[in-house]
Amino acid sequence: MPTFVLRLIAPRPQFAQTLTDSEREIMNRHAAHWRPYLERGDMVVFGPVLTDEDSYGLAVVETDDEQALLEFAAQDPVVTTGTAAFEVGRMAAGHVRGR
Repeated sequence: MPTFVLRLIAPRPQFAQTLTDSEREIMNRHAAHWRPYLERGDMVVFGPVLTDEDSYGLAVVETDDEQALLEFAAQDPVVTTGTAAFEVGRMAAGHVRGR
């Protein structure tokens, strides 16, 4: 099954560490938006990645329907509110844990 990597491009460095109240509400809706992928077991990993200089969101999804994934990502509250954007890539090779 194809594996896709979504990188959430935050609006500023250390976004995850410096959320405003309105951004926190949007990020809570963002997490709820992806719940179906988590509940189906299609989501391998999902959450913020923190570095000393930056933060970004990371999701790894296994799915046969790339178009549905892209459409779903486009409806994410972080995208529809203009809070952040996604960079999406398809893993060319590698290993993903078994289900």
